Formats: sequence, C-alpha cells, structure tokens
Amino acid sequence: KKLQFKLTETFTSLISGADAVEALCKRFEVRASEGGKVLFSADEDEIVIGADRLRVTGTEGAVFGHSVETPHIRAEPSQDLKLESPTRSLVMEAPRGVQVNAAAGDLKATCRKELHLQSTEGEIFLNADTIRLGNLPVGSFSSSSSSSSSSSSSPSSSAPRQTIYELCVCPNGKLYLSPAGAGSTCQSSSNICLWS
Repeated sequence: KKLQFKLTETFTSLISGADAVEALCKRFEVRASEGGKVLFSADEDEIVIGADRLRVTGTEGAVFGHSVETPHIRAEPSQDLKLESPTRSLVMEAPRGVQVNAAAGDLKATCRKELHLQSTEGEIFLNADTIRLGNLPVGSFSSSSSSSSSSSSSPSSSAPRQTIYELCVCPNGKLYLSPAGAGSTCQSSSNICLWS
C-alpha cells in the first residue's frame, strides 16, 4: 500500500537525505491511501498512532520515559508478556480496580524484599482448594504441667514425631506454628514473637 504524507499549516522545511527525512511543521500526519485513516500524527501536544496494532520488534522492547495509558497490552501468541522496571518500581493504577488473570496457568508474584497485600476499606480474600504457607517458623511450647513433672522423665527417642501443628499469630501479626495439643499452644511469649 502507498502512504500519503501530509504537512498541515505552513512548514519551515522538509529535508529528505540519505539517512533521514526531517520535517519542521505544526502538525505532521501519515494517512492510509485507502480510506484516509490517520496512521500516525504528531504535533506539539501529542503523538497519535492510529493503526489497529502497534508492533515493537526490538529485542529490548519498548521504553517509555513516563506514564503509559492503553486499553490493552498483549504478547504475541506463544510468547510471554513481561512488564519490567529494572531500577525502580512498577505501578499499575486504575480507579475501578486492577485485574490480573492467568486463565490457563499459574500466577506468580515474587520479590526480593517484602510483599505487601493491603486493602484499606475491604478484605483480602483467599479462595482455593488448598492454601499453603511455606517456611513458617516453629515456636517452642512449654506448659506449667510439663515444667512441674518429675525430673526423672527424659525425652524418649521412640516418641512419635510431631505432625500436627497449630497456626499462631504474634501480637505484631507474625505467623508461626506451634505443636498441637489438647488445648491451644499459642503463646504471646513464644520465642518467635519475642525475637521477631
């Protein structure tokens, strides 16, 4: 297809060289020859890309100096989509919410330091067949009855291994496991709470 270049208003110059085409004007448009649809336009305030699809083929992707506003971002078929900010944070904002959906696979959120899930006016709802909390520390539990027991009783090597634990919460919100007993074994004076 042929493209028609249109320089609106008056222009100072149009320079076509071996390496570049340069135009100095108030507004620059590139239209499709059939239908006259604006494919690209530029003026002092904004640049508009009117094509149905913008494809960036460079290996480093697209680099935006400031914010990006778009109704749709999609990777090529069978390709991963990666939004990355190598040296700063990545922020997604929307007044009516942000939805991240993995219809046929896993959704992973990893970070080097802390991961915060915060809801200022609502709730955080976890809904799954299985919810696992890995690598929780195991606190120690001592009851007054065990401390008053006879000193002649020593732990037996044949004692059954602890397999059932109680999930406990420290006053500061830290989670830990405590060996399950007939009653609750969670203690605010647990070594986990004191040293966290």
